[in-house]
Amino acid sequence: MSGSTFGTFFRISTWGESHGKALGVVIDGCPAGLPLGEEDIQEYLNRRKPGQTRISTPRKEDDLVEILSGTFEGLTTGTPISLMVRNTSQKSRDYSEIASYYRPGHADYTFDRKYGFRDYRGGGRSSGRETIGRVAAGAVAAKILKELGIELLAYTKSIGPVQIDENSFHKEAILQTSTCMPDYEADKKAVEYLSSCMAEKDSAGGVIECRITGVPAGIGDPVFEKLDAGLAKAIMSIGAVKAFEIGDGCQVSTANGSYNNDSFISQKGTVTKKTNHAGGILGGISDGDEIIFRAYIKPTPSIFKEQETVNKNGDNIQICIKGRHDPVIVPRAVVVVESMAALTLADAMMANMSSRISYLRDFYSHEQ
Repeated sequence: MSGSTFGTFFRISTWGESHGKALGVVIDGCPAGLPLGEEDIQEYLNRRKPGQTRISTPRKEDDLVEILSGTFEGLTTGTPISLMVRNTSQKSRDYSEIASYYRPGHADYTFDRKYGFRDYRGGGRSSGRETIGRVAAGAVAAKILKELGIELLAYTKSIGPVQIDENSFHKEAILQTSTCMPDYEADKKAVEYLSSCMAEKDSAGGVIECRITGVPAGIGDPVFEKLDAGLAKAIMSIGAVKAFEIGDGCQVSTANGSYNNDSFISQKGTVTKKTNHAGGILGGISDGDEIIFRAYIKPTPSIFKEQETVNKNGDNIQICIKGRHDPVIVPRAVVVVESMAALTLADAMMANMSSRISYLRDFYSHEQ
């Protein structure tokens, strides 16, 4: 299967299935000398693991990461880093029934049409559990970016009709609330809404927002490798994401240029902007301002309501899906969005090192 590799300079390949023995990732291109231990990666994986709250799947797994290669005495060696998380709570019998039909909203039908065969146990490579490799690699990328003064912050902006109030933004609430909302009151309302969805045997979607600070101006390219295009591809590659927007996003279609244009000003010799409608990227290249984007997440497709579908013989049938599923994907996808953004930026920062001859000259002059 192609399509499991992401990045050019900081390159990752994820592997494994939802109900296989393990999942993981191989990272190629991580510089030597980065302090890295399993605890650095585990911190990220703990944010996406199942079974932590009432509004996540009851599948309980520790998702403990093992570093198999690429480090020595607590430092990266510059060689490929292989990370593995073992599956410990598979219940494949819960999925045996779906081998004969296609679940609405899932990749069952399209996977079958492409390969003529599919791993029906939890979706195989199409499962949300595939994101374990992305998050593990994202933790490494985020640590590289932190060395460069770049920090990422993703959180739940809305679930169903419940949106956060920007005036009640509390950063610490992202890790304290079950919804990953930075607004305690909105979190309570969202949980109430999800409870009603669960009572109706239904699910919900929502929006994840990500803010990135510390990115210098000049990262990204002006044509096919635009930084916002790279972020869009990275975020849209997450299975549940159905839309991506940056800055004012869709609202720019109804705005006037006099409002949408961000005026430049000089402050103490530094060029900055009065507003940030562009979301920190102009012409595909970072402008030094905060990068802000949003990912729109669809409702969990596995619901316990009766649904219409067809079986592999082409017969119309009614089904009720079994198994263990999240009533909302959004909270556990927050760290996935953050990780994919980190991977994109780490790769772009490395690519930028060759954009000027002076960068190469200064680097090698310093080395001598």
